[in-house]
Amino acid sequence: MDFDSLRDLQSGLGTAAVIVMDKSTDVVQAIARLASFYRHESCGQCTPCREGSRWLDLMMARFVRGNATSAEIDQILEITKEMEGHTICALADAAAWPVQGLMRHFRPEVEKRLKDAVAGAEIRSDAGYRPDQTIATA
Repeated sequence: MDFDSLRDLQSGLGTAAVIVMDKSTDVVQAIARLASFYRHESCGQCTPCREGSRWLDLMMARFVRGNATSAEIDQILEITKEMEGHTICALADAAAWPVQGLMRHFRPEVEKRLKDAVAGAEIRSDAGYRPDQTIATA
């Protein structure tokens, strides 16, 4: 596993940190937690990072609960593109990449989650998760 071989697979090492998850992991919840982390870590100096990380956090929480729309998948991807490469440091890029990877590799799973929620199926996730509980909303 190296940077070049992962790039060829439309993936990457990002900051070279690797998180290993098994098939029981709720990948939507995991990426939502990353979005929450990056929102918390944003210094707020750059508008794309400050606003983008907030929107990623809030929208990913909607995906976790299943009360987003399928149109929001494209909206969140557009937000990540507006963040990527438009800030002083690389934090906005690092916040955008997990969401992009989720939608690139697990979009059918996200869409199924949204359809199941509309159909009234139980969404299995950490139901107590709310971004406002972990983030100062200044």
